[in-house]
Amino acid sequence: MKIRLAADLQADSIVDGEGIRTVIWTQGCPHHCKGCHNPQTHDFHDGVEVDVTDVIRELKKIKGQDGITLSGGDPVCQSEACLEICKAAHALGLNVWCYTGFTYEMMIRNSKHRKLLEEIDVLVDGKFILEQKSYDIDFRGSKNQRIIDVKKSLEVDRAVLVEKYHGHKQESNVYQKPEYLFI
Repeated sequence: MKIRLAADLQADSIVDGEGIRTVIWTQGCPHHCKGCHNPQTHDFHDGVEVDVTDVIRELKKIKGQDGITLSGGDPVCQSEACLEICKAAHALGLNVWCYTGFTYEMMIRNSKHRKLLEEIDVLVDGKFILEQKSYDIDFRGSKNQRIIDVKKSLEVDRAVLVEKYHGHKQESNVYQKPEYLFI
């Protein structure tokens, strides 16, 4: 199985999720968010196509990491390849964060995306909205984006926000319709 990447794996990141992480930069994104931090990752034909087993082999070589982060681009657009990488990461004792412009609610309704969700520990969801950009929030670019505990969300069948990143108040009215649980 192949995956299209925008760059080599980046070890020792401390800004792409909690702890020390290896970031896998996927290539291709349909969202084209205004002000995107990585617009070079939008084109689905750029980047380089590599075998998923090569990515997993590289993950096995990297030491001192708490987890991996799928970013891009939008990793959900390559959900089957990312699923295999997530399974391997878990087998190596690594946790998995994923950044996507899709929402949890959109992903849960798509069978391929749901399978990927089942192998993600923390999901940062939602498009980047330039007008809601903030430097005062952890691990997100804009206030509408949510940091979701996927395992707990799947258990209760609705998005469960990670409280330490969101506090007890709703930070944006964009996602007020669904009920959220805090952990």
